[in-house]
Amino acid sequence: MLDRWFKLTVHRTSVKQEILAGISTFLAMAYIMVINPNMLSATGMDAGAVFVATCLAAAIGSALMGLLANYPIALAPGMGLNAFFTFGVVGAMGHSWQVALGCVFWSGVIFFLLSVFKLRQWLINTMPRALKTAIAAGIGLFLAMIALQNAGIIVNNEATLVGLGDFKSAEVLLTFFGFLVIVVLHHHRQHAAIIMGIVLVTTLAWLLDLVPYQGLVAMPPSLSPTWWQLEWGVILDLALWPVIIAFLFVDLFDTSGTLVAVAEQAELLDEDGHLPKADQAMMADSGATMAGALLGTSTTTSYIESGAGVTAGGQTGLTALTVALLFLLSLFLSPLAGMIPPYATAAALLFVAMLMLAALRSVAWDDASEYIPVLLTALIMPFSFSISDGIAVGFIAYALIKALTGQSGQVPISVWVIAVLFTLRFVFLL
Repeated sequence: MLDRWFKLTVHRTSVKQEILAGISTFLAMAYIMVINPNMLSATGMDAGAVFVATCLAAAIGSALMGLLANYPIALAPGMGLNAFFTFGVVGAMGHSWQVALGCVFWSGVIFFLLSVFKLRQWLINTMPRALKTAIAAGIGLFLAMIALQNAGIIVNNEATLVGLGDFKSAEVLLTFFGFLVIVVLHHHRQHAAIIMGIVLVTTLAWLLDLVPYQGLVAMPPSLSPTWWQLEWGVILDLALWPVIIAFLFVDLFDTSGTLVAVAEQAELLDEDGHLPKADQAMMADSGATMAGALLGTSTTTSYIESGAGVTAGGQTGLTALTVALLFLLSLFLSPLAGMIPPYATAAALLFVAMLMLAALRSVAWDDASEYIPVLLTALIMPFSFSISDGIAVGFIAYALIKALTGQSGQVPISVWVIAVLFTLRFVFLL
């Protein structure tokens, strides 16, 4: 039955190989079970409920990807998008987490419709690579700022806005230690580098009596504090459309890049370099986002860590289904997740930020009309503490600079439309 459904023989793989690949992918992305509740609880959401929502959203998304598209790609609430949810929409903009969940849900609905009506491919293909890179790099800097703050490495300073914290504190030292451990393990291609770094720092903190021991296994916490708590009417508020669009764009570009990168690694692309079941994969991703919002978590998206499973031999959706089952089993590890201190996750956040900043290597540094919009986007995001503002500035800057330098023909219609909409937002809604 498994061979017929997942076409194991066609892909020259086996049940054992797929399960081992799924375990590799799960270990590479298991850190999200710790980081997501830690981050979203800053909005006032119940950490236990968010932990359950995170595991369930990851399980649902990974299962959908495996069953609908038969790809070895796992999903979970995305890094960067959870930071935007917490520190941007709720923290800086002052909206409730219920409103933020509503924005996530409707972004998933729009993503689904784009996939159904074949508009997704047009939007992705017409979007300049510079803007895609700018969004990835900007989110990287945004995450880095959050990580440095959570660790106490960067603190408030009345004269200069920010300054260095106390480098002699145990929290700062443990953050640097955890970060270095993750970097070294990653260098040696240890797929579970991030989660191993988090567990090691947490263990040291427990031994130093910095965190209380709460146990390892227990029944899952209640989901009721976050289940179906989203604000449905946000779609009718024009002031919230930039937030919905920001969630949509980041998820759209992140998912597309991840799908192509992992599929290429697994040699699943066709002779034209296209993804054969891209629409099914996108529907799985958008469906997981909607389900995650109903459960009580930020945007669920495809994970680049799926490459760890492909490296281990994963070729089919059975790998993703294995990840889904492991996330369901992880529901019983809530005490362990509750023990993780902020400085342990800060080390992981900082490392993920560094990985995202690596996208800057693809920028055309010899063309100012390309790299200036990228840098503006990347700088505005952390300094304004808003991913949506960074995206808005990036699109406007790209269109204007290209037009003023006589290169307006290089600006796609989609970019002009989005740039105009963002300009109207700054004029009338800011």
